[in-house]
Amino acid sequence: MSVVKINAIEVPEGMGDQLEARFAARAGQVDQEPGFEEFMLLRPVSGDDRYFVVTRWESEEAFQNWRNGQAFQKQHENTHEDGGKGDAKPQHPVASGASLLEFEVVSLSQAS
Repeated sequence: MSVVKINAIEVPEGMGDQLEARFAARAGQVDQEPGFEEFMLLRPVSGDDRYFVVTRWESEEAFQNWRNGQAFQKQHENTHEDGGKGDAKPQHPVASGASLLEFEVVSLSQAS
């Protein structure tokens, strides 16, 4: 069964547009990765001030291969230290914090 990774990103007030623009600039880059199934960027509207980056992968191994691979580093090289592997560069922060939530899909229903 699939695994879901949710990056809960704390975005300071007024920085949401910049975060959304960064994701729009690299839209579709993860789509061709082996084992990738789905991506969503969720904007908070009520009850929480965090953005959620939701990805679904066919397996934990597929996610880890992407996370530790060159594609991930290339997608983050302009905004993160150590060639895309490290923390956000001081001149590029749009988040004040983030945490990774991890799940296995137990049940899934989709429109036909």
